[in-house]
Amino acid sequence: MLVSKRSLLCAGLAAAALVAVGSANAQDKIAYPHKVVTLVTHSSAGGGSDVFLRDMTGYLKKIIDADFVVENVTGGSGAKAMAHMAKQKPDGSVFYATTPTYIYTSHMSELSADYTALEPLVNVFYDPEVIYTRADAPFKTLADVVAKAKSERSAWGAANPGSLERVTLEKLKKLTGVNAAIVTSEGGGETMVNVLNGTLDIAIGELQELRSQLEGKQVRVLAVLSEKPLPQLVGVPTAKEGGVDLVVQKFRGLASPKGLSAEAAKAWDAAIPRLLADPEYKAKYEAAGLVPAFMPHSEAVTFTSKFADEQKAILTEVGITKKK
Repeated sequence: MLVSKRSLLCAGLAAAALVAVGSANAQDKIAYPHKVVTLVTHSSAGGGSDVFLRDMTGYLKKIIDADFVVENVTGGSGAKAMAHMAKQKPDGSVFYATTPTYIYTSHMSELSADYTALEPLVNVFYDPEVIYTRADAPFKTLADVVAKAKSERSAWGAANPGSLERVTLEKLKKLTGVNAAIVTSEGGGETMVNVLNGTLDIAIGELQELRSQLEGKQVRVLAVLSEKPLPQLVGVPTAKEGGVDLVVQKFRGLASPKGLSAEAAKAWDAAIPRLLADPEYKAKYEAAGLVPAFMPHSEAVTFTSKFADEQKAILTEVGITKKK
């Protein structure tokens, strides 16, 4: 087959254009001091932080010039993960997925390394919490759940003993005057199993970790624990609308071992706004109910310190810890 000089010239130009585009994309990435970055979570596979990290990493690769690996260090409601992180170098090669859980665990336990051994990097989202039950459960509203707990034994589930979810259910008990058993586990996946098999009447969780079960119509959300209803859950009231004045705000972010390099912090401060603006990622996190709440490094440090002080007082108020 004969190939004309014109065809060869066009093919050559096309190849050169592809090389140029690839080169431009590579140059557009934010330079980073490490080729591989490990993101650690205390969640088991399928838990909220595990899903958060794994959803995010595919899009981060387009922005930061590095590959990302998710590592699950489970156990002790984050205690093992914090101890693991405290032994790592603060050079930007490893980060920990933060939620209020690592603060609560620090306040509620004597640890070899607590939240003060870590340095907040950025906050990325607020993650609305919901109360859910299995689809064939007899409860249609949060009031139905409270009514049962007042008349007979009831078990409610939360991931991790030292979690925002556990503290929130303790608040719900106090606000409604019931004495339900709070059952904790090492992650949202295990809690979900116990809701589906009827061991638990209800549990607290986030939309992103309920996504598959909601799509499969295996669970039903009874109440949203935010100020306003969620657009993803049409017709589901807030707890306030159901007569219980309970609102919680769960942040999701990242933290480094203490002493983070300025180069790494600067790269992440630049990367997260671009990540949140990515149309494909935006569609994914909005479907999961995540609310963008970017805090750069300096703000995240101040926010976390204040949050930790406030929660220490709340834990004492609900009787989980004693005042020291």
